[in-house]
Amino acid sequence: MTFELLDSDFYGYQSLLTDQEKAALAALRDYLETEVRPIVNGYWDRAEFPFEIVKPLAELGAYSFAWEETKPFANSAVFRGFVALEMARVDASVATFQGVQNGLAMGSIAATGSPEQREEWLPRMSRGEIIGAFGLTEPLSGSDSARGLRTTATRDGDDWVLNGSKRWIGNATFSDVTIIWAKDVSDGQVKGFIVPTDTPGYTATKIDGKISLRSVQNADITLENVVVSERNRLQNANSFKDTARVLRLTRAEVSWSAVGNSIGAYEAAVAYAKTRIQFGKEIGGHQLIQDLLVKSLGNITASLGMVVRVSQMLDEGTQRDEHSALAKTYTTSRMRETVAWCRELFGGNGIALEYDVARFFADAEALYSYEGTQEMNTLIVGRTITGQAAFV
Repeated sequence: MTFELLDSDFYGYQSLLTDQEKAALAALRDYLETEVRPIVNGYWDRAEFPFEIVKPLAELGAYSFAWEETKPFANSAVFRGFVALEMARVDASVATFQGVQNGLAMGSIAATGSPEQREEWLPRMSRGEIIGAFGLTEPLSGSDSARGLRTTATRDGDDWVLNGSKRWIGNATFSDVTIIWAKDVSDGQVKGFIVPTDTPGYTATKIDGKISLRSVQNADITLENVVVSERNRLQNANSFKDTARVLRLTRAEVSWSAVGNSIGAYEAAVAYAKTRIQFGKEIGGHQLIQDLLVKSLGNITASLGMVVRVSQMLDEGTQRDEHSALAKTYTTSRMRETVAWCRELFGGNGIALEYDVARFFADAEALYSYEGTQEMNTLIVGRTITGQAAFV
């Protein structure tokens, strides 16, 4: 299958990939374009998830790009970023599903689990036999999770008893396991647990009425005396620093998704500009339309350069929290501008789902907020700049 650079990759960053990575990305792109793009608007409109894509994505390796049985990073971080980009340029909901499965859920096990836990869970998750979710955010604890986590874990012999609640947990209405982060009542430290969702006392309820990422099945989770064995406690997750380690690895890929979402809106706008006739010619021939497209491409190109470098730093072992935080805060801000300009180009048609741009415009709001709000990522970078923490 022939690999072609995206026109929206104006400086050709995809040329950095190896031939093997280009082939894998070409196969993924072909599936997304032929099988996923035609169905996503309907699922988004109905707020339903397209379960028929789960196994084909597994066969394409979408849940094993980052992790193998006993070691992380089987592929370059730049390649994994382009995977997130390709998914988001078709549908951010699909990108979010894959990011939760491959990044947050499998990533938690890979980064903080024991070798035995990695061997037990990751192969089946990579094949799509087990779907995972990631339970950190709570109804009363979002940005302050490091200090304000209210879900508790109490040791009882060889078991742990979990009590509390979680909110906005993606994949959680149909996940087989959820990674639950809870505060150990004995030492006050945050620990992680692999919780099968059929465990008594575990309840997940779908959150309805969303205007963004409507195909993502977010849930409220209630934990009432949920008993989890010590065997399912993530053995190397002993404080929130370990939770943050997982988030640092995935936050950069959310930045890639933001670039992909921008590209999806931009590509829709370019196609529309070449076909929509006003004042006797295609609107792409008008100066103000070209201005919107050029500003959008500038945002995309600048953001793409940033995320490529951040991912290279991850491969080099030099990436720190502030690096991924700056990428998240910058790319999602530029995404908000870009999708607004692209929606503007469509005029009244820009609010109709059939033209795609409305979906990218709406989905941008969720990408802007999750995996660290704009404000929190700004404070992470600000602390590095000034040497002073301004979180409270």
